[in-house]
Amino acid sequence: MIRTSAAAIVAVSLFSLAGASLAAAQEGAKPKTRDPNEVICKKEEVLGSRLQSRKVCMTRAQWAEQRALDRQNVERSQTNTCQRQAGC
Repeated sequence: MIRTSAAAIVAVSLFSLAGASLAAAQEGAKPKTRDPNEVICKKEEVLGSRLQSRKVCMTRAQWAEQRALDRQNVERSQTNTCQRQAGC
């Protein structure tokens, strides 16, 4: 009796987990379109201070452009080498 009820509980929980994962998979199949004009605010720490921070608000498109510019600057600084003619 105890084994059959334990087996029934396990079976019911497995079916509920399978149903939940199926529902999540179907929701994940829909492409989530995000509004590029939505304003997102982030807190950024002020350089030179451990306690102070400032709030920066930009649209999603502006945040994406800022990330791309930051990435370009990092790649440029990593690939630029010192050349003797240029005078480091």
